[in-house]
Amino acid sequence: MQIIDLRLPACYNVAELYTGLAYPVNLPRYPLRINVGFLLNQPVGTRRDIHFVFPDLRLSPDLEVTDFSGVVQITRMVQGMFVEFSCTANTGLECVRCLAPYNQALATSFQEVYAFRRDQVTESGLLVPEDGNIDLAPLVNEYMQLEIPIKPLCRPDCKGLCVECGADLNTETCEHQKSIRVSP
Repeated sequence: MQIIDLRLPACYNVAELYTGLAYPVNLPRYPLRINVGFLLNQPVGTRRDIHFVFPDLRLSPDLEVTDFSGVVQITRMVQGMFVEFSCTANTGLECVRCLAPYNQALATSFQEVYAFRRDQVTESGLLVPEDGNIDLAPLVNEYMQLEIPIKPLCRPDCKGLCVECGADLNTETCEHQKSIRVSP
């Protein structure tokens, strides 16, 4: 049995062809790049699952996530590769009411087709590169950005800050709030 240290950044291919065991593949520069060359000459309908686990992942200069885990299922089709991806992660945000930092859970999934030839491209415009390496990072970044709330709240009942003194009303009641509650 193989022991895998999940604290190290790696992706895990659990659909390994012969043994079925998960083995880590470290990809520090391009963590979400997948070589699909092994599927190019396979029969139509052949599919593989690839699991990703990263404690920290920088998807773009403005999006860093923690506890990233995801799975991609790649299926060989006549016109290209059908990619189904789902993932979860956390990102640090600031509450719009109390300005406190907090971790926001994000989850997304998408389906895309990477075409073999330009005349088979779908409206997304994705092509399988000549080297057979598909980089999912730009797509994951876009879909994760869409999951970030427009008005992030640390919790639904966040009371915010006092408009007079700036006290965090979630942790304390200031003298301004006491006078507002007493007056009729």
